[in-house]
Amino acid sequence: MESLLGPLLSLWRRERTAERPLALGILVRTLGSTYQRPGALLLISSSGAYAGLISGGCLEGDLAEHARAVIASGQARLLEYDLRDPKDLIWGLGAGCEGAMHVLLVRVGPREDWEPLSTLAQAYHAHRPAAVGLIARSEDAQLPLGTVFGAGRDPCELSATARAALAAAPTAEAPSWYTEPGRYALFVLPLALPPRLLVLGAGPDALPLMRIAGELNWKITIADRREDSAAAEHFAAAERIVLSQPQMLTETVPLSAFDAAVVMSHQLHADRDYLRALAHSPIPYIGLLGPPARRDRLLADLGPDAHRLAGRLHAPVGLNLGGRSPQAIAVSIVAQILAHRHRRLGRIEPRAPGST
Repeated sequence: MESLLGPLLSLWRRERTAERPLALGILVRTLGSTYQRPGALLLISSSGAYAGLISGGCLEGDLAEHARAVIASGQARLLEYDLRDPKDLIWGLGAGCEGAMHVLLVRVGPREDWEPLSTLAQAYHAHRPAAVGLIARSEDAQLPLGTVFGAGRDPCELSATARAALAAAPTAEAPSWYTEPGRYALFVLPLALPPRLLVLGAGPDALPLMRIAGELNWKITIADRREDSAAAEHFAAAERIVLSQPQMLTETVPLSAFDAAVVMSHQLHADRDYLRALAHSPIPYIGLLGPPARRDRLLADLGPDAHRLAGRLHAPVGLNLGGRSPQAIAVSIVAQILAHRHRRLGRIEPRAPGST
């Protein structure tokens, strides 16, 4: 699941500083074709400003109206939108999504100790797994709709099965439901952490890669041996900038922390040293910029270490989308990393002659 919390944090920090409560919308169930999957988040301020998306803009206006009531009363609401009838203009939107969505709205403010966002935001910034559980349906007056677990509240009121699910949820890949018949239904939401990307080389073509990955709220570290290239003002999206000689990479960068690395220094010996270090790392995705002949030369120079890259090295890096500009190449690299993370083939199938 992709990280959906990052886009909410700016609005949350602003309203929290002003001590103004907000409403958090969580997509807890979908049926049919919908814009988002369960776990999608939407944060709405009392003024109607919002961050995040649940429906692609179709339902956010209506959700904002309900959010005002939730913020004023503190009482959570479960809203059900059914757009499966293509002739139905529910809400006057004519969305044509042909799906149904259940959205839980809860207040997040001083009275709630800013939970569950406080717990999730702390884990997000520390890049550590976390999860919260929310009562999404309730017939138990002691567990009202919107009750949050995993954010300081003892889950002893939950069944053993639900407690076990909540304890295991931080490492889960997707949200889940746990129902205690006649009492409640618990929606368990794991925090989807953004991938950590290591960019090895601070040339001009690293800039669009950084910008696009930054738009996705990825955590980016860039390393280069040249101080004038790896300047902080050039790479504002970077979480960390490292000045290091390529052969010293393992001593200056914790390689086990990264989900993907892209080698793009444009210097043959530097790329060889980077690849040698990466070969001994656990990083599952390694991309190498440059043509196949250059790749083959580098692998030959690596000798036995080249075998350690088998199944992980993508060279030339990026999906073959046809673009040649630095921006197009950056798009292809980010797309390939996304496909790899989501276990998709991420390739364009060739069409047969004469096909349309």
